[in-house]
Amino acid sequence: MRKVYLDNSATTKVDDAVLKEMLPFFSEAYGNPNSLHSFGRDARAAVDKARSQVAALINARPQDIVFTGGGSEADNLAIKGIAFALKDKTRNHIITSAIEHHAMLHTIDWLCKNFGFRSTVLPVDSKGLVSPEALNDAICPETFIVSVMFGNNEIGTIEPVQQLGEICRRRGVLFHTDAVQAAGHVDIDVEKLNIDMMSMSAHKMYGPKGVGALYIRRGLKLASLVHGGGQEFGLRAGTENTAGIVGFGKAAELAKERLASGGADNERRLRDKLIDGLLERIPELIVTGDRESRLPYHASVCVRHIEGEGMLLLMDAEGIAVSSGSACTSGSLSASHVLLATGLTAAVAHGSVRLTLSKDTTDEDIDYVLEKFPPIVERLRAMSPFGK
Repeated sequence: MRKVYLDNSATTKVDDAVLKEMLPFFSEAYGNPNSLHSFGRDARAAVDKARSQVAALINARPQDIVFTGGGSEADNLAIKGIAFALKDKTRNHIITSAIEHHAMLHTIDWLCKNFGFRSTVLPVDSKGLVSPEALNDAICPETFIVSVMFGNNEIGTIEPVQQLGEICRRRGVLFHTDAVQAAGHVDIDVEKLNIDMMSMSAHKMYGPKGVGALYIRRGLKLASLVHGGGQEFGLRAGTENTAGIVGFGKAAELAKERLASGGADNERRLRDKLIDGLLERIPELIVTGDRESRLPYHASVCVRHIEGEGMLLLMDAEGIAVSSGSACTSGSLSASHVLLATGLTAAVAHGSVRLTLSKDTTDEDIDYVLEKFPPIVERLRAMSPFGK
């Protein structure tokens, strides 16, 4: 049976070149990067190289990159770190959007419930876009930070980050963006886009799991969330995950090369072939997110009258791996907060399927999905009490 993996928003396969770069740091070059002997110096040099590689991907300085244990930790460090650094001052207002990852929404809720902060959650339109005008109206004298994600993990919409950043810069408010799904897949220049802090994750760009990074604009002071040693400029105590960081650095270097050579163009073409093919073959199909301002590898749909989980299981039986929404909440019985925020009903939202491509996806893979998916929908609709 053919095996097709279309769940790359959940995680990507580690690139062979990334794995090769990492392997010596499990066995030969195993020193602690904080040790002064040659083993330690070799590890430190590798971490420094990786920091430069990640910084180069987004046009930042190496000293502006702080390695973390993943994207969720980077989100937590950005918001809690700046909130605690400013605590006891007069600004206590945070703005975010209704379609953020739970790593952001739950973090802000926790700050509000336990530390007296307050928040405004901006709505989105039917495509999942945040209105720059609504952001401008929501900023008040107490606002100290805005966090709006770069590209949405469930519907693929890319937000107007440059405009949002410009507004924040003009109003004297910090701007953070969760770019876990976008970094390494679209061109990002933190200077041109007016970004003050940005979260990234290695395993979303063909690197290893368990390592992420937060870009912090020079001059910004954050409070540490992990105390102990002085690693990562005093912001994250603990011995560095050297092999993981080395892998992240190599993945970032490869992503930069891929973007420069137009490597995302083929993913974009295959994504559109998949979406158009599903629309032609499956009646009452809703494409979620924005068709134009969209992550190049991201396709997502809602199929009326049946549930996503049933489609996921039957597609898995055909060797096709997809997701019924966010990988982090796919076990939940609740309808996706992202899809509900775009105006879909809970009944429609329960029929969501996310299909996310990789750099290795082929035309034959897409043809196979277009052959197998429509009969699965037809079969489930025939059994559904809500089908026609």
